[in-house]
Formats: sequence, structure tokens, C-alpha cells
Amino acid sequence: MNKIVVAITGASGAIYAKLLLDNLVRLEGQCEQIAVVISDNAKKIWQAELHNEDYKNYPVQYYDKYDFSAPFASGSAQYNIMIVVPCSMGTLGRIASGVSDDLVTRAADVMLKEKRKLILAVRDTPYNLIHIKNMELVTLAGGIICPATPSFYSNPTTIEEVALTVVNRLIDLAGLQSKSFRWGE
Repeated sequence: MNKIVVAITGASGAIYAKLLLDNLVRLEGQCEQIAVVISDNAKKIWQAELHNEDYKNYPVQYYDKYDFSAPFASGSAQYNIMIVVPCSMGTLGRIASGVSDDLVTRAADVMLKEKRKLILAVRDTPYNLIHIKNMELVTLAGGIICPATPSFYSNPTTIEEVALTVVNRLIDLAGLQSKSFRWGE
């Protein structure tokens, strides 16, 4: 059973976080615990992009961005997957630099030091050299960079289906089993 942390940061792309949470809560038998940390900016962006506050309504455990007593702030709690979606370039930079100034960056640091899955769904374009170097540092430290870049070979017809191509990739990278489009099937 997996213990998963989902961190939602202040980058555009709230739809990715919503669809990930929708899918994680449906993956019965695969998730023992789902914890969510959502920044104040992420709440504002969710409201602006999705026109609701549904991030409050999931059957998960919520933690304040500065709650360093959260279990996943320590490796001993054995959370084994962390997905930051969408991941702002500021959050990427702090993770790459080892700056643990809030629960998101501390939990990411724990994942890296414990050699557990850290997946960052970076959401910005274009990348500057600093972004690329930060992605390189996180990759070298054992993290996975998964740009929120949709695919189109499944012929998505709605914005949700387009965004789901990224979310399905995140679920696959986390090692979870789900039904999704598979090339060649």
C-alpha cells in the first residue's frame, strides 16, 4: 500500500491537480494514505481556473504549508510517493537547492534523501537555463521531472481528456495501476 503526498503549488494548471486527486481517490487498494498540501497561491489559481473550491472536498488528509509536524516531514513515516502538481519554477528551484522552507520543500527533500519517488509536474514555458539546471539537479538527486505536456495520440476531445494524458503519465510514473490509453493496444 502506498502513502502519497500531493503538493499543489502556485503554477497554472489546477486541472492537473484536480484530475490527479479525482483518480487517486478511485484507485482502491493502492493508496493507504493520501496527504495534500496546497499553497495559498494554488488555492487562488484553482479558483481562477476552475471556478470552484473543490480542492477542499476530497477524502484526504490536508496539511498546512508550514506544518512541519506532518508525518511526511520525516522519512520515518514511510510515505513513498510525492507528486508536485503543478510544480512552480520557484518550488523546483527551492527543491533543487535543498531549501526546505515549507512543508512542500521539506517533504521533497525527505523523498530525495530516502530514495523514494518524487515526481515534479513542472508547468511553465519556455524554460530558461536556470529552470533546466534545476531540473537537472533534481534528476541527478533521484527525482523525476514530468513536464505538464499533454499528448494527443489518444485523440482527446475535451480539455479534461487532454489534461488527463498528463495525469495518467503521473500515475504511471508513481507505479500505480490505472486504466488509460496505451499505445499499440
